[in-house]
Amino acid sequence: MEKGGQSTTDGDKPHYEPIRKSDGVTSAEKQLGELCRKTFLSLWSYPGVYRDEGKPQGRGHGKEICDLLVVFGEHIIIFSDKHCEFKNSGKPVIDWRRWFSRAIQQSAEQAWGAERWIRQNPAHIFLDRECMRPLPIDLPNAENGRFHSVVVAHGISSRIQQEFGGSGSLMIDSALKGHKMHVRPFYVGDLDPGRTFVHVLDEDSLLTVMSARDTISDFADYLVKRERLFRGPTAICTTGEEQLLAIYLSEVNKDGEHDFVLPLTPAQALTNVFVPEGLWEDFRTSPERIGQLESDKISYMWDALIETFNLHALKGDQHFVTGGSIKSAEKILRFMAREPRLRRRTLSEILAKMLETTGENQRRVSGLCPAVTGDPHYVFVLLPMPKLPHVTYEQYREVRRHFLEHCCKVMKLKYPDAKDIIGIATEPRMRGAPGSEDAVYLDARAWTQNMENEARELQATLGILTHPAETLIHASEYPHIRRVEKKLKNYRNKPCPCGSGKKYKYCCLNK
Repeated sequence: MEKGGQSTTDGDKPHYEPIRKSDGVTSAEKQLGELCRKTFLSLWSYPGVYRDEGKPQGRGHGKEICDLLVVFGEHIIIFSDKHCEFKNSGKPVIDWRRWFSRAIQQSAEQAWGAERWIRQNPAHIFLDRECMRPLPIDLPNAENGRFHSVVVAHGISSRIQQEFGGSGSLMIDSALKGHKMHVRPFYVGDLDPGRTFVHVLDEDSLLTVMSARDTISDFADYLVKRERLFRGPTAICTTGEEQLLAIYLSEVNKDGEHDFVLPLTPAQALTNVFVPEGLWEDFRTSPERIGQLESDKISYMWDALIETFNLHALKGDQHFVTGGSIKSAEKILRFMAREPRLRRRTLSEILAKMLETTGENQRRVSGLCPAVTGDPHYVFVLLPMPKLPHVTYEQYREVRRHFLEHCCKVMKLKYPDAKDIIGIATEPRMRGAPGSEDAVYLDARAWTQNMENEARELQATLGILTHPAETLIHASEYPHIRRVEKKLKNYRNKPCPCGSGKKYKYCCLNK
């Protein structure tokens, strides 16, 4: 049995040196760090990372790689955050080019440079300028890593609002290819088709997207499909990122995944599509979206559980860690953190119901199969502490951990196709009451006949999952999904978002 690490809410002697991270320097960097911590959680989000450039360590020679780095499995997200004032000289094209060069192009160059360094020097990334504290988690191999670059450009929203009103978001035209084509004020597209795609967002758009896609899986999937949209055959023009987000959240592709599904005719598929304003406001205020947000509230119980484990992993004070390193703990926690928001809702509902319906002296074991092939199986255990004077809490913790391991083995027995099994245990208590949690990981790929015989004996001796109740859980993200065909149908006759006053079909559609 391989255990990816056990983490608890109470800590003893540290297993290793605590991991100390930067909070960012400027207020914008601190805000970005907090936003990313909420979305990606603290074990995978690192503001202000540095490179040593081959110089002696400990002398303050490190150079900042990027403003914030997210490393999660195969995904590496590089954030470059810059605030530049948009001057008003009365010549908007010149003002735009100057601002674009400083706020967007230079930030993109930083992101591309960061990617190049990470690919070539994965072992030379540090959390401090002195380059004494290395990045505590492993990066994927260069050939397996999936890089995403995000430029956050501050200082533009108020000027856009002055010119056009609305949200103040940067406007989008994916037909713009290369930085030399970005001459039309307030429009962004693909900065360099020959390099890693750079997602350009203003501060308000970033907040909107990350609030709606607030898990690593959901956010990374949005970036992947957004890049595919921008580099696809159809040119997209719209008044702001939030309009694209409305389409993404409202529509699903043939695989049942959220995607930028547009109602295109064959003639439109290789031309331009204008996405009008108002879609986001319609979606944001729809009963479906309001119902989704209400239903998702319980899902943050899963976030809180992961973050509890994360904080103890960063402090190095877990009760027990196989291998004694943060990398061991990170492996199991990554399984938990890659669950999207909808799945976290289901996981949290199961845990909450167990805590609410199990007496303080009752034992409870529950299993959950994956919704998607390849995802982990889960075992949840509530094990009361014996009310015996000679049993210490430390002894109880050891018994509970071993019992949790036994339950994972029996789960493999019940579900032979299971490959990754995550076990989570705590004591019966009211939700929110103090306690401790354990997590174990069973890599069930190397399952042998001896292991199976042991699991059968454990099941019979301990009565684990002998008569499990089969529960079919189908969580609906929205009661009904609104489509956007009517809004998009007459896009050619809408006013062009460039502000010319002409209809789109007589203006930018033909550029």
